[in-house]
Amino acid sequence: MKIVKKLLSWYFSKAALPYWCILVLDGGIVALSGYVSQYLEVGGLDFAVDFRPFTRGLFVCLTVYMIMFRLFHTYSYVVRYSSFKDLRNVAMANVVAMCAIYAIGFIASLYDKEPLLLSSGTHPWRICVFATLAMMLLRMVTKNLYDLFMEDVNANRAFIYGIREGGVALAKGINLSNNRFTLVGFIAPKGDHGMPYLMGVPVYAQDENVVERMKAARARVIIVSPLQVERFRESHDMVEQLIEAEIKIMMVPSAEEWDGKTDLSQRKLKEVDIEDLLPRAQIQLDMDAIGELLCGKRILITGAAGSIGSEMVRQVALFRPEEMILIDQAETPMHDIRLLMSREFSFIKTTIVVSTICNQEYMEGVFKAHRPDYVFHAAAYKHVPMMEDEPVMAVMNNVMGTRIIADLSVKYGVKKFVMISTDKAVNPTNVMGCSKRICEIYCQSLNQTLESGVIPDSMASPYSGKTQFVTTRFGNVLGSNGSVIPIFKKQIRNGGPLTVTHPDIVRYFMLIPEACKLVLEAGTMGHGGEIFVFDMGTPVKILDLAKRMIALSGAEDIEIRFSGLRDGEKLYEEVLASAESTLPTNHPKIYVAKVRKYDYATALANEERLMQAAHTLNNMEVVKVMKEIVPEYKSNHSAYEVLDKK
Repeated sequence: MKIVKKLLSWYFSKAALPYWCILVLDGGIVALSGYVSQYLEVGGLDFAVDFRPFTRGLFVCLTVYMIMFRLFHTYSYVVRYSSFKDLRNVAMANVVAMCAIYAIGFIASLYDKEPLLLSSGTHPWRICVFATLAMMLLRMVTKNLYDLFMEDVNANRAFIYGIREGGVALAKGINLSNNRFTLVGFIAPKGDHGMPYLMGVPVYAQDENVVERMKAARARVIIVSPLQVERFRESHDMVEQLIEAEIKIMMVPSAEEWDGKTDLSQRKLKEVDIEDLLPRAQIQLDMDAIGELLCGKRILITGAAGSIGSEMVRQVALFRPEEMILIDQAETPMHDIRLLMSREFSFIKTTIVVSTICNQEYMEGVFKAHRPDYVFHAAAYKHVPMMEDEPVMAVMNNVMGTRIIADLSVKYGVKKFVMISTDKAVNPTNVMGCSKRICEIYCQSLNQTLESGVIPDSMASPYSGKTQFVTTRFGNVLGSNGSVIPIFKKQIRNGGPLTVTHPDIVRYFMLIPEACKLVLEAGTMGHGGEIFVFDMGTPVKILDLAKRMIALSGAEDIEIRFSGLRDGEKLYEEVLASAESTLPTNHPKIYVAKVRKYDYATALANEERLMQAAHTLNNMEVVKVMKEIVPEYKSNHSAYEVLDKK
């Protein structure tokens, strides 16, 4: 037994037999089937007498079989991974070969030629039956021996979460083409009616003991069906138990795009990141409406090199606009955007503009030369602690820059201006959030005056018209520059510690692509003047996030330290989409904020006053004016709290 196991281990440790070896082996099976059939048909004496002529005829038959093996590719795969389709091809090749031999024999008989096999010899159908059974048996035995002897050597014992189409497709992919895993069980999600066994392995209902059953089965991996990702994310207790048990969690990349039918066997599985486990709902878009908005149009995007802006570039480009004008002052990231566009979207005319949006003269030249149809305004200084130190620059870039781009949009006939704002503009507690709220006020008031038929004199031109201004608010985006998850990943790589500002701090999160999809959807449905807010899903405690990331990384002895709230930082973000502060739309994840509106004259006067304060370079004076413009702005953990006491 030890010798057999060593021999099998040696064979299975090799990549595969050469294809010609499999072809020769199959040919040998056909020849042996012929001799056995002949012996059973005529007996030992006649078999010996007719051996030579029978062998000649058998050689001709073997040639026909070889041709059919080539046509049906019966040898062009690894035997140890044989599937039902491969066995079907073997059977079809043998049956067609048998029919061809009968046809050749019939034609030969018409010309009084000797048939391929002696008239007293075996019939071709006997060879076909014996050869087909033997070739199938060889493949099934080889596959089962491989599964038996090599399971512990190469494969991880795996469960699949999901028993419907996605789970079965994954199981087929594992069994057919993937020697990394050995399937040992299925988990039926809550609400699914399972069965005792599926594809030869047990099915377990999702309950509080399912992880214990996985441990008892020595499972080291759970693979999540593409159709069950949302239900898996919502199973918080099970996820925590899996992480604690050091069972790896794997998913198919871009699972939300799987149609439930295409082959999953060639999809590369990946171990989950923390982003994959945060609860969030799938986002459905009105692709036709977005396509009608963007296809064949000239699109201008500010902040195009940033986390949000660069994703907006990718998503907008998919709708094949006529031209894209991309603006950002960061030279190296803009070079990367240039390379991206030339590599993946070379069919789109692209203009790269390396400039600050605060350069009014230069921006006007861009608008005049390209006359964009739609503007997505993502440029902004966004880091809360930095803007607490630099209120003047926050006002110059965020407020004045937005006003310049908004005014030029009206002057040069932009159809729709979509501004990307932040949840920190809701009852702001910091300079950054307040600066974005002032931008919202200006855009909303400008839209209001345009709706009344009045175009401000400074924006009047042959091109100016009724530009629609739409604002979108959302919270933290996962993976953006400076966000908490990339920081935690870096700290884990460095051996810790992970720095959390406060043990009770809570944040809402959304993936960058999801946020940008909602921006496109809101921009499509907006008619002007709306401030759209997004349903950010379930809030996440940052301390729990840090603990889970440490557990997923497998790192040990990583310390978590509390550094204290930063200047201007809230302990809890405002709930964006509450019934008290928003109105619903046709999209379940997009709402319209109920906010105080300002007339354009007041908004303009406030901005002029704020600009005058900014030119004094006096931070305290700037923040004082900001608080007068936005009375709900109350500083938190900041040097500017003294202004709230006056």
